[in-house]
Amino acid sequence: MAINTGAALLDAIVLAVVAQEEHGTYGYKITQEVRAVLDLSESTLYPVLRRLQKDGCLTVRDEAFNGRNRRYYEVTAAGRARLAQARAEWDAYARKIDKLFKGELT
Repeated sequence: MAINTGAALLDAIVLAVVAQEEHGTYGYKITQEVRAVLDLSESTLYPVLRRLQKDGCLTVRDEAFNGRNRRYYEVTAAGRARLAQARAEWDAYARKIDKLFKGELT
């Protein structure tokens, strides 16, 4: 079964992956980590990263790596706050769905 991942959920997933790295991480690694749990192409990821940067949730820096630039993304304080809100909303949503699946709705 495929679950539709809307923009807000995808933003939260990307923020969660980037937040795991204290000094930031780069696009290819983010794609690989997200792909471990859902199907995501790089062409989908980069607009998400740009949107999160525009929203002030990520900072970006370029560093030389093997003779070329690698762009690193790091979560800002605003990004951490947005991620915390998304986690709280996800937890509440998941509890409701779990109750529905178990027939425990009141």
